[in-house]
Amino acid sequence: MRGEPSCPKCGGRVRAPGLFADSWQCPAHGPVHPMQPVVPPSVEALSVVVHRAQVPVWMPWPLPVGWLFTGVAHAGDDRSGGRATALACTGPGPLGGMGELLLVAEELGVGLGARYAGIEGPDPGPRMRVEGPPVAKVLAAGRPTPLWQVHGVPEDRAVFAGEARGLWLWAIVWPQQSALLMYDELVLTDLRDAGAEVDLVPCGALTPRLLGIPEAPPRQGPGPR
Repeated sequence: MRGEPSCPKCGGRVRAPGLFADSWQCPAHGPVHPMQPVVPPSVEALSVVVHRAQVPVWMPWPLPVGWLFTGVAHAGDDRSGGRATALACTGPGPLGGMGELLLVAEELGVGLGARYAGIEGPDPGPRMRVEGPPVAKVLAAGRPTPLWQVHGVPEDRAVFAGEARGLWLWAIVWPQQSALLMYDELVLTDLRDAGAEVDLVPCGALTPRLLGIPEAPPRQGPGPR
């Protein structure tokens, strides 16, 4: 499942630096930090992303009961390091069924969070209304971090965004009702600070969310004849 680097904003093919450009190029978005191919979740894959990251790799730690690490992705190349990271966890939803949480940390303008949020990016912009109090809070690397809801996203998810360590922090939750997770003040750890604890992360199967594949709708029975 190696694949090729892609545009973090649209998932399209990108052109490597060459004679006429010293950065990766997307035909639609110009210079980008390339998103690297997603590989199945493992402690080794997670360690590679953590080692390369120039931005946090956020994970709820400890994970909620029954939850598993289900994938990690990053945007950036060997020269720039990871300028955006996305880490997925999956487990029992607060209202039954399965829930999924994707945490994205990124520099301004990378566009990976907006892509997973399902909106035009590269940043939340006016969709994140900060006039009133935040709708959720997390404890990110020991600091209370307010998050505001991002509006205008697809109906199958809830999206929150804020700032942590001077960078964007996105929290994207499927299905929408699993947003209740965000009201319990999750404790997030930057895995760059975790050391050997990374070896203890329980791994599940790769979530299709990281690949941009929507969840299959429930199968319908045969209609009336």
